[in-house]
Amino acid sequence: MKLQQLRYIWEVSKHDLNVSVTAQSLYTSQPGISKQIRLLEDELGVEIFSRSGKHLTRVTPAGEDILKIAGEILSKVESVKQVALEFSDEEKGSLSLATTHTQARYALPPIIEKFIHNYPDVSLHMHQGTPIQISEMAADGTVDFAIATEALELFSDLIMMPCYKWNRCVVVPEGHPLTKVSELTLEEVARYPIVTYVFGFTGRSKLDDAFLSKGLSPKVVFTAADADVIKTYVRLGLGVGIVAKMACNEIADGLVTLDASHLFEPSVTKIGFRKGTFIRGYMYEFIETFAPHLTRDVIEEAISRGTREEVDELFNHIELPCH
Repeated sequence: MKLQQLRYIWEVSKHDLNVSVTAQSLYTSQPGISKQIRLLEDELGVEIFSRSGKHLTRVTPAGEDILKIAGEILSKVESVKQVALEFSDEEKGSLSLATTHTQARYALPPIIEKFIHNYPDVSLHMHQGTPIQISEMAADGTVDFAIATEALELFSDLIMMPCYKWNRCVVVPEGHPLTKVSELTLEEVARYPIVTYVFGFTGRSKLDDAFLSKGLSPKVVFTAADADVIKTYVRLGLGVGIVAKMACNEIADGLVTLDASHLFEPSVTKIGFRKGTFIRGYMYEFIETFAPHLTRDVIEEAISRGTREEVDELFNHIELPCH
């Protein structure tokens, strides 16, 4: 069994069983990958992938278990490389993040600017996606860190740490009736069509819970993953926008923002990484820059905790900053 063979089956599984695309991504030949997969299967005595002719069709039950172990082995190999780099050149390397548009657009720019200034020889890579996609990328080792508000808790092999609390604002066109109410209420907001985040994005569950608790069924007429897109359609008169408060700091002409933090429970943005990840020095600094209460000592304590409940207990006494 060769490490290269494990890498091939892992990459094939991540490219929807498309050997041709996998070969392109690895700068090698399709026949070479297919041959190595066959050699590995022959050695193990089981099929990792089912086939129809020359095409891979699905991962076999045995393959599911083998791929899980292969992923863990490849992750450990990457950790060995990171350890070596930490001692050979502690300020050179790479850092990959996965996050939502709201975090990338509004929360992370000053953090990344400072990080790049402090570590010019570290290449930084940012991936944007849905919370589920973000969590998957962290869980399978595609990225070092996932930063999101929803879905991280679905992945048991992630260590999650709270960064900050945030709430929402209502965005309406100038002259909208909601700008004239003495006190903004959920009942008033629910009278109008609503434009907000796609379900599963940026604390959307807290929004839905708030209306449900009042027995209200708001008419959500348009959803998007991008706060700027939501504001654009509010300006067109499609409805009342509900977005993260941090996205209200930059408001375009023709729109008015109304504080809605009293209407909804605050959401918590978290940073997560895969158990067993080797955290390099500059990675600790990135986390602390983003969330100052997450010092190296605190992060190492979180890593040492055995269960998610124990990790959560570590942060119960911490008053998170509000954005």
